[in-house]
Amino acid sequence: MLSYRHSYHAGNHADVLKHLVLIQLLRHMALKDKAFTVVDTHAGAGMYSLESEHATKLAEHEGGVSRLWHRKDLPAAVADYVAEVRNLNPDGELRSYPGSPWLAQRALREQDRLRLFELHPTDHRQLASYFGHNGKQTIVYADDGFATLKALLPPPSKRGLVLIDPSYELREDYGRVATVLKEGLERFATGTYAVWYPLLPKPEARFLPQKLRTLGGENWLHVTLSVRGPATDGFGMHGSGMFVINPPWTLAATLKEVMPWLSSALAENSDGGFTLDFESK
Repeated sequence: MLSYRHSYHAGNHADVLKHLVLIQLLRHMALKDKAFTVVDTHAGAGMYSLESEHATKLAEHEGGVSRLWHRKDLPAAVADYVAEVRNLNPDGELRSYPGSPWLAQRALREQDRLRLFELHPTDHRQLASYFGHNGKQTIVYADDGFATLKALLPPPSKRGLVLIDPSYELREDYGRVATVLKEGLERFATGTYAVWYPLLPKPEARFLPQKLRTLGGENWLHVTLSVRGPATDGFGMHGSGMFVINPPWTLAATLKEVMPWLSSALAENSDGGFTLDFESK
């Protein structure tokens, strides 16, 4: 089933949380001279027009990045995130939104590598057109990131960041996330793994963090952002979460500072909020 297109949702509140955390992880990876590898298991199209038919149909960016675009009081990590989006919009008008591949490629140095997976044929063609001409540094695969990830682990650099963010369009995705993460940790225990997931009123979404916490052992971080309360009819995403295994030691402090502000900025009503839990050995 390949009906999901992220172009309908680009720049929404879930993207804000995911990409803010991703940028912090990338910044930390680049602090050392030694090479690192980034793997994105569900890369999407890589970048998105907010003026496209898809994006304007739902206009979800209006509840996400658009709320931050003209703010002058951004905390440092939020300002860093918005600055990356501005790099794709040099005239100051918010017309385009960068996906995770775009953010990751901007963070690469000459010695670093990026591996992108996308199965949807249209999104894969767009992804390849944007990022498939960078030699060995960036490679785009028309493959299932779930099935292929373990073949890339451990990376030759022995330093790596794996982003796992499927659409969860299929119920089985929740179980596959836990399975692929377990297999990844068995092959590459020191890697950093970032899992995005939606906050939904369904049991598989509620139980996923518990499974990930078990896999994370004594070194994990879990942050969620809700913009409203769960829908009474049992449908609709009211927020999202990022679960990071082997996070940098600085991430918890950064999110402690940022999340109260971000939650207030993006909340749609008084039921919005955030959670932040972590364990560090």
